[in-house]
Amino acid sequence: MIHVYIEKALAFRDEAHKILSVHEESLSRVIELKQTYEELSNLSIQQDELFQQALRCVENRLFRAAHVMAWAGFIDFIEEKLASDSFKKLHSARPNWKFSTIEELRELIPEFQIIEATYSVEICRKGQMRVLLGLLNKRNECAHPSKYDPNLNETLGYISELLQRINHMKPIKL
Repeated sequence: MIHVYIEKALAFRDEAHKILSVHEESLSRVIELKQTYEELSNLSIQQDELFQQALRCVENRLFRAAHVMAWAGFIDFIEEKLASDSFKKLHSARPNWKFSTIEELRELIPEFQIIEATYSVEICRKGQMRVLLGLLNKRNECAHPSKYDPNLNETLGYISELLQRINHMKPIKL
């Protein structure tokens, strides 16, 4: 008998999210983003956790923090992608970069330069690289003192764009 009430409550919740998700400032829109997010299968456990934290930040209206966490998941994906061939293409494209692990890459090379390198190793095209640099600048506005105060729509759009970029990244050609 109790399970009938639980089923009805869950059905009500799902229907309410569908209705509320079309309203611009409704946190139910996070549900729609979670569905997009769940379609990704090429994330590591760490990247998955970082994007989950970004979504929890959105649910708690911590929009600047959500930008930062989503970017952390995205840049981890990029770094893993660069490492997928043991950095062969990256070292070939950037012979002056002296590192051998992802941790050293993170410590020694600024994210701006890492994003630029994605073009050099053919992970993305020049226009895509420029968009990624813009997304990094937006993250920087959120991570450092600034007047930028993103709202729900901007934050959901930012996370959605990062997830779409991950979904369309080209593999490194060996």
